Amino acid sequence: MTKKDNASAHNAAEYDAQIRSTIPHYDCFHDETIGLIKAVVPEPANWLDTGCGTGTFVEKAAKIFPKTRFVLADPSPGMLSVAREKLGASKRIKILDPCGTQDICLPGTEKFNVVTAIQAHHYLSNYERAKATKVCFERLLPGGVYVTFENIIPASEKGTAIARARWRNYQISVGKDADTVEKHLNRLGVEYLPITVDEHLSLLRKAGFSVVDLLWYSNMQAGFYAIK
Repeated sequence: MTKKDNASAHNAAEYDAQIRSTIPHYDCFHDETIGLIKAVVPEPANWLDTGCGTGTFVEKAAKIFPKTRFVLADPSPGMLSVAREKLGASKRIKILDPCGTQDICLPGTEKFNVVTAIQAHHYLSNYERAKATKVCFERLLPGGVYVTFENIIPASEKGTAIARARWRNYQISVGKDADTVEKHLNRLGVEYLPITVDEHLSLLRKAGFSVVDLLWYSNMQAGFYAIK
């Protein structure tokens, strides 16, 4: 068995090919984020994408925001290697050395109009998640927007059981075998540590954001945005 090179269920080289058969509506995460950015900061000068993975999101966003400078961060060397190959050399794109959001290493004066974290922070403990969220807040310019999508946990045991059944049915419907699906679902609470929608909103408010709202929600994934 190949050793995993990141916290997700898929190795970096396989991530792009596998993610859509794992997470329902995955492309909506990118589309909803870009739509929100257009409404809040139509022409961002600087954008930090933390937990950037293989760079697919920035590849899409860079075409839509041709004047924007992007800084990418991820704790996985494997993910960053794929991102470098995908994005190529560009003065508009800077890829940091491997680091998680909570440990991001940038000059203290470097601020951004946009910070995004797509499917990244649900691997963190409550303490690490709060620290990462505060880092995102502090890295924003006033009026800047933070968007995050994460796996979430429903507020009740019944709701969680229903959501797990929906997620199981989705993965089987796109061709995964039952054993593989169960192994993936059993990562809940062990390899990734989701929190509820209400807990997400509370976390963003505690970080200091002036506007906090739910952007998108389906199954066991949700998107949130917050404005500094």
